[in-house]
Amino acid sequence: MCAADEQGDLPETHRDRLGNVSVTCVWVAVDGDDLRTAQLNPRQRKLENIHRHPRVTVSFEGSEIRPPGLREYLVVHGRATIEEGGAPELLQELARVHLGRDVRFPPMDDPPPGVRTRIAVERVDGIGPWAS
Repeated sequence: MCAADEQGDLPETHRDRLGNVSVTCVWVAVDGDDLRTAQLNPRQRKLENIHRHPRVTVSFEGSEIRPPGLREYLVVHGRATIEEGGAPELLQELARVHLGRDVRFPPMDDPPPGVRTRIAVERVDGIGPWAS
């Protein structure tokens, strides 16, 4: 389910300044054993939260139904690091999957370099063949 051609909008879970869990939707790319996301604005709260608490959880909802009638899902637990630059290129790559091959994204001339988030996978669970 988590193959390069099956990327999707995914909730990324992290803790805010007070330790509360918050959720945001992100596009995710698979890079070897890691997951990657991109943000044009390096001052987003989710990035501040990741700097403070690098442990993240990303969940993917599948389309297959497993007995007794539950939809497959994958939960990836990992440690996130922030990498400077490269956000427009990764967003363009992901936009081809989500918005269409001919879409220009971000839709602006000379977008800021932004940041990429790399998530090193530590464990997976959920419902599907990846669950133990």
